[in-house]
Amino acid sequence: MTKKINFRFLPLVVFVLLLGFLLKGLFSDPNERDSALIGKSFPQFELPDLNSNNKIHTPETLLTEPVLVNVWGTWCLTCKYELPFLTKLANEYDVKIVGLYYDQNHAPEFGEYADIPTIRVEVKEMLARLGNPYQYNILDLDRSLSLDLGVTGAPESFLIDANGIVRMHHMGDVNERIWREKLAPVWNEISQ
Repeated sequence: MTKKINFRFLPLVVFVLLLGFLLKGLFSDPNERDSALIGKSFPQFELPDLNSNNKIHTPETLLTEPVLVNVWGTWCLTCKYELPFLTKLANEYDVKIVGLYYDQNHAPEFGEYADIPTIRVEVKEMLARLGNPYQYNILDLDRSLSLDLGVTGAPESFLIDANGIVRMHHMGDVNERIWREKLAPVWNEISQ
């Protein structure tokens, strides 16, 4: 004997599964995303300093002590609000911060090229006005390092330990609450 399958409850089951999926998305934090880099070495790169084409940075540049790598740009409105707090972290709490700068308008594939001298002037003016937390800035015009890091926009920040291992990835601005609740515990652990 064969049993007859009852499809009467199939729409209800599909509805409940869909509802659960949508509710999970509704109540999730878009800034919380597991990074594939956590616990792994910072990606290999060889990029110029924002202020000097003659100075080249590599992962070895970061391997002296723990560092907060902050992805930013002068075009980023949220970065403007983040800079004063990052400056406070650098000055008052001795957090070493390195900028990873990319220009949103640099897109050679569409015939748009960044004017590096103009970028340097804009960066200098913005940092003079809002605070300069950066030890130095890495220029990532083609976004090669940003893509390797999985950056989706700016600002984003990465905590790197003295061995070059990515310990934390935060999407969005670093403010006092985010620092205290999320980043400071990891920073305190890696900077001892």
